[in-house]
Amino acid sequence: MWRFLKRLLIGKPLKTLDEGSQQLTRTKALALLSSDALSSVAYGTEQITAVLLAVGTAALWWQLPIAGLVLILLAAIVLSYRQIIRAYPGGGGAYMVTSKNWGQKAGLVAGGSLLVDYMLTVAVSVVSGTEAITSAIPAVRPYSVGIAILMILLLMAINLRGLRESATFLVVPVYFFIAMMLLLIGFGFYNIITGQVEYQATAAVGTTFVGATPLLFMRAFSSGSSSLTGVEAISNAVPNFKEPKAKNAAATLGIMAVILGLFFGGITFMSYWFGLVPNAHVTLLSQIGEKAFGRGPLFYIFQISTALILAVAANTGFSAFPQLAYNLAKDKFMPHIYLDKGDRLSYSNGIVSLAIGAIVLVIIFNGSIERLIPLYAIGVFVPFTLSQSGMIIHWLREREGYWPGKIMINFVGAVISAFLVVSLMLLHFGSVWPYFIIMPLLISVFLRIHRHYHLVAKQLRIISEQPVKRHAYTGSTVIVMVSNLTKVTAEAVDYAKSIGDLVIAMHVSFDSHPEKEHKLSEEFKREFPDVRYVDIHSSYRSITEPAVRFVDEISKGAEQRNHSLTILIPRFVPKHSWQNALHNQNSVRLHNALANRNVIVSMYYYHLKE
Repeated sequence: MWRFLKRLLIGKPLKTLDEGSQQLTRTKALALLSSDALSSVAYGTEQITAVLLAVGTAALWWQLPIAGLVLILLAAIVLSYRQIIRAYPGGGGAYMVTSKNWGQKAGLVAGGSLLVDYMLTVAVSVVSGTEAITSAIPAVRPYSVGIAILMILLLMAINLRGLRESATFLVVPVYFFIAMMLLLIGFGFYNIITGQVEYQATAAVGTTFVGATPLLFMRAFSSGSSSLTGVEAISNAVPNFKEPKAKNAAATLGIMAVILGLFFGGITFMSYWFGLVPNAHVTLLSQIGEKAFGRGPLFYIFQISTALILAVAANTGFSAFPQLAYNLAKDKFMPHIYLDKGDRLSYSNGIVSLAIGAIVLVIIFNGSIERLIPLYAIGVFVPFTLSQSGMIIHWLREREGYWPGKIMINFVGAVISAFLVVSLMLLHFGSVWPYFIIMPLLISVFLRIHRHYHLVAKQLRIISEQPVKRHAYTGSTVIVMVSNLTKVTAEAVDYAKSIGDLVIAMHVSFDSHPEKEHKLSEEFKREFPDVRYVDIHSSYRSITEPAVRFVDEISKGAEQRNHSLTILIPRFVPKHSWQNALHNQNSVRLHNALANRNVIVSMYYYHLKE
């Protein structure tokens, strides 16, 4: 049943040789990897105006210079990441650049920040998509958290089907949104130029107002910088592009930046011109859509396109998180399960982990985008700062091409990014404080995993400076765990006799059925007179502890005889997997308990036919 559902949801397995067909063209990569960045125009300007509105509508003209500074930062970041793509074409983005230039621990800060940020990407995107839906259909607002979770599960299923299919799925909503945004900006500016919409700004540019402080500017700028989240995703996913990988990735990043800059600048200008203010129940983008299109069919089509892009924007996280987890696992900082590809040649363990993390975040924050955005932003700008400052070190070391100009670009991006990190820490500490708990814990986990893999490799390595002590056993002792006398037990004992010089059958008996235990002993001795039968009495309802104590005693004798010691646990396997729930799992518990001992533990499986 499970296998049928799996095939239905994610499709038939792909051959390893089909991997080349899963790589992305620029068209599909733009849809797959830029949806997060493009979707941020739906809330970036709104975050700026929400902060400015705290001191009054006269402050709303500040959104124009703040948007200009955001666009300057966008240019610096994009130019920097285009350099990163060419300098580090193996992917890894900020994690790789920071590790190479600032060292291992700084690289883990960048990598860990991005892992958490990709979970927040998914959470913020689906919550924003839900808000767009509830703006158009207020009746479903009480179910917003459930809608967000369903979106995450749907995106997880789509991504488990592989890169090519998920990219194909995203082409329609992403390019539909791009077309509708171009139409919106076209209609809006046409109405402004032709005078059909009069100048309605709440305050003229240059108007003085109470509360015009650098602190307010910093708060608004740090909030508006959320529009730049997702820009780094393409640099993480360079290996997923078709050849020439670096060239195609850099070109896709450039196209995305031009579109993002046009949309963000256009939305911010129209927000100012139309004199719009944030509304708790209707998004700013929805208000702009109504001004441009009226309350007609185009408005509702635009709302649908916005909801779709916000919902699928989470897919950037689904594309970038597994690749980053792969790079960390390759460097032995994450479990090796993140190195494995699933049936559809996608890193399925990374995809499932991301979905679980995003669902937990949506539930914890109760679907509140205002509470998620600051934490989301700091998770982006810490890696931005580290990677761009790391590129300065790279160019000082390599001195390739016009390196002084490249350093200047990286310097501008690093300074503005660092300014944003400090602003977020000082001005939004109430929202970003979890970062200072999560990151030390995450880095500690990374280092413990790395240490574990290092110790395992050291202990398993055969070729080393010191010769390995090999053990030449002169015989074999086998202990068969016996619960009762069945075909499973009989076949297990016969097998043990074929591999062991000394075979011991061990049974744990209880106070409740002495007659039954005595009968079992007699039957076993009659069936296997040449096998030593040991009945360990237990006053408690525990099989594991007496078995472990017995094995410890026998292992001492086996060591004296220079015997290997094998514990054989008989287990029958039902025909259908669901039937396992109908039987006790004593054999599994015994196996897990004995696996910690310095002995060989083996299962003898007997397969039932009906």
